[in-house]
Amino acid sequence: MKLNWRRIALWSALALALIAGLGYAFWPRAVQVDFAVAERGPLTVTIDDEGETRVKDVYVLSTPVTGRALRIESDVGDQVIAGETIVARIEPIDPTFLDVRTEAQAKAAVQAAEAAKALTEAELEQSQAELTFAKTELERAQRLIKSKTISQRALDDADRNFKKRKAEVARTEAALKMREFELTQAWALLVSPTETQETRGDCDCVSIPAPVSGRVLRILHKSAGVVKAGDPLVEIGNPGDLEIVVDLLSSDAVMAEAGQRVIIEEWGGAAPLKGTVRRVEPFGFTKISALGIEEQRVNVIIDISDPRDRWSRLGHGYRVETRIVLWNGDDVLKLPLTALFRDGDRWAVFVENSGRAQRRHVTLGRRTKLEAEIADGIAEGTRVVLHPSDRVTSGARITARKASR
Repeated sequence: MKLNWRRIALWSALALALIAGLGYAFWPRAVQVDFAVAERGPLTVTIDDEGETRVKDVYVLSTPVTGRALRIESDVGDQVIAGETIVARIEPIDPTFLDVRTEAQAKAAVQAAEAAKALTEAELEQSQAELTFAKTELERAQRLIKSKTISQRALDDADRNFKKRKAEVARTEAALKMREFELTQAWALLVSPTETQETRGDCDCVSIPAPVSGRVLRILHKSAGVVKAGDPLVEIGNPGDLEIVVDLLSSDAVMAEAGQRVIIEEWGGAAPLKGTVRRVEPFGFTKISALGIEEQRVNVIIDISDPRDRWSRLGHGYRVETRIVLWNGDDVLKLPLTALFRDGDRWAVFVENSGRAQRRHVTLGRRTKLEAEIADGIAEGTRVVLHPSDRVTSGARITARKASR
């Protein structure tokens, strides 16, 4: 009997220990959560996007004629004066190399021009001989007319023949000059690029002066080379006259308007800069995002309001972060967006009530990417759960998460 009672007592103790362990294991524990407090403070609703600085008026110097641009000696950042600083020079281009057929045709043209010149020289010599004879005949007729040996008609015929031969000599001399020019033209077709480089002296160039005073922003064609008419060479502008262009999504651009305040950040300075929206362009354009999605974008132009000495290190094409202020409140009851969740078609939060979670619907006002205005539903100082998980339900015990060491 004593042995049975001992067994019963032993097994009973083991059963009680097992029941106690299971009860402890499955006893509901408080869910550890992070809390936030609904409090009043400033709230600024903005449109945030990346922008780029640019000179308001950029002048692009292009080549007025096709030619060979000499190396541009100016460097980026150099000061130029309108109408005085010669930015670029264009000289005539070298002739092209001749292939075998073209060279043979050019040589044949030279030979033909030489033959035509020789023929004209012979004709000139003949014309001069006939002019000499006509002059002699005219002088003889003038002597004979005094003695009335010949008629007046014979004298007139001699004079007319002399003038005719004289005009013939003048015509032949002009023809000879034309043949000489044709020969020079034929020889010009045989000029090679190496000959022009060897004989090139002072540059018979077209000079391109700076159209405005400012600085060289970019050199598009630094080295010497052949350029076509209209090719861009240099960009010139005034770096002290900057603006910022931001390409916003069209859905955001409709909320922007001229005169809105802008906060300019991440520009390299210690404090943000102030700006003002000057213009929202009236047309949009398609841009491919980093994810390969087509987006409709609209350019918004922003002027920097702060004095020049604060942002003097900014230049053309610098990256900045802009925040266009749509609305600003100084005393707004707000909560972090991470405390809010959707409950059907309404917004809700979990508030702490005597150590337990209680679901409560709220009415939102304006929102930013981090915070939201609470128009109705909770009072100032209410503790709410941040990032509520599926373990947080109405009536669940909750406790503040212990800080990790």
